[in-house]
Amino acid sequence: MKKELKNQIIETISAELNAYPDFYITDISGLNASQTSTLRRECFNQGVKLTVVKNTLFNHVISASENEEIKSLTSTLVGNTAIMYTNVPSAPGKLIKKLQKSGFAKPVVKGAYVQGCAYIGEDKLDQLAAIKTKDELIADIVSLLQSPMRNVLSGLQQAAEGKADDETIR
Repeated sequence: MKKELKNQIIETISAELNAYPDFYITDISGLNASQTSTLRRECFNQGVKLTVVKNTLFNHVISASENEEIKSLTSTLVGNTAIMYTNVPSAPGKLIKKLQKSGFAKPVVKGAYVQGCAYIGEDKLDQLAAIKTKDELIADIVSLLQSPMRNVLSGLQQAAEGKADDETIR
């Protein structure tokens, strides 16, 4: 491969890492054509961009990063590597779990960079799939804050209905 082409690929990977805040490093080797097509279709439907890369080129991108968390992912660059870029932190994790439940042996998570933290190993898949987005966390907090108010209003409504029932009986 010519040096100009390698530099172009490295620039493309760097641009993707800048465009997407989170990414998963996976192994999709061994999938047949049908499974690969299904994986790509599901990725498209979930808003996940799937790209197969050479480890050496991706290593150049990671090594050039100033982020130490991203640099810690260099140990995952062994064997075949595919990168799943995403704007929704848990989307690739949920997608991988769904595919594994349906009988796919792969993709396998080798590592991930999600919300500023590096995760290394397949054992982190459950944690990655459970990560909530900022909007989901805000909704949870608002719901928790509204819960006591709902209980008070419900109690007041029941008390008011109880008085109305007592007055009609008399």
